[in-house]
Amino acid sequence: MAQMMESIQSYIEAEPKAQYNIIIGTDSLYSEKATSFVTAIIVHRLGKGARYFYHRDTEWVGPSLRQRIFLEASRSLAVGGAVMNYLGKTDHADLSIEIHLDIGTNGDTKDLIREVVGMVVGSGFDARIKPDSFGASKVADRFTR
Repeated sequence: MAQMMESIQSYIEAEPKAQYNIIIGTDSLYSEKATSFVTAIIVHRLGKGARYFYHRDTEWVGPSLRQRIFLEASRSLAVGGAVMNYLGKTDHADLSIEIHLDIGTNGDTKDLIREVVGMVVGSGFDARIKPDSFGASKVADRFTR
């Protein structure tokens, strides 16, 4: 984590006048043997591209979609807290952090929106859902397989 944070700080300091968003999203892929979780951290230099990092691990989680969605959000919040703590010790404490959730108004996750978004917002972060949650639904999803 420390090496990633140093890389993020260097990326930001390379163009300090640019505007940045920090985006964190987690996606999972269930199988009967183990569930793969991938958390992506994206540093978006507005109008000038982005850099991303990801962490993958597996754990056995049952087939409950509700449980996996809450675990995804919890993992994103834990990483968001760590990033916020690190940035708070630098000149970049004012950067916003968005948590991208792999839920949306269509499909099986629509009934979870209020609870999961409330959990994220209640933790002090901005929350995004599909179709605006590319951190989880595109970047993290790419590495779950």
